[in-house]
Amino acid sequence: MHEIDFYLDFASPYAWLAFERLPLALIGHSYRVRYRPVVSAALIESQGQPVPMQAGPRQDWLRRHVSWLARAQEVDLQWPKGHPFDSRDLLRLALACADEEGLPNRYVTETIFRHVWQGGGDAVDPDRWQELARLLAPRRDPASEEVERCLRAHAEAASAAGVFDVPSMRVDGVLFWGLDALPMLRTCLDGDSSPVAPDAG
Repeated sequence: MHEIDFYLDFASPYAWLAFERLPLALIGHSYRVRYRPVVSAALIESQGQPVPMQAGPRQDWLRRHVSWLARAQEVDLQWPKGHPFDSRDLLRLALACADEEGLPNRYVTETIFRHVWQGGGDAVDPDRWQELARLLAPRRDPASEEVERCLRAHAEAASAAGVFDVPSMRVDGVLFWGLDALPMLRTCLDGDSSPVAPDAG
């Protein structure tokens, strides 16, 4: 069985699309996915890189590209109001619902993703957040220092594992970044070693 770490940030539309497509990429393989919420901006900054500004022409392209991908992949996606937004409250909620391993399960992860990327609402509206929290019934207080420490620890562990942005998948010690890496991940699971190391030319 393959153990797959899926690094995500609920504010990333590419993470939502990759979350939806991952099961299709893994058909025929035995696997378990561990969902690891992280603050993507913290990951980027940990590598000494500036966080890309999501405004102007860049944001216009992002919306067109993501909307096209969602239609092409038949994934339900409506842009939330006020995107981009600070996703920390949603990430903390996911970790407050964590299991014995300290990770949210697929149901929790999917529910929060759908809260953000379906319906076109404000993802961080306090009333909607409270409704989401009531639905998920977290085991711990999302606003607690314990959960905040857990979120920071997830980012530090991800950075130490070489993760530099989301969505990222790590399987059998090999990192795959981005929605478009799913076919590459599949090739690796099928036994092709070429995705493991770059071509030396």
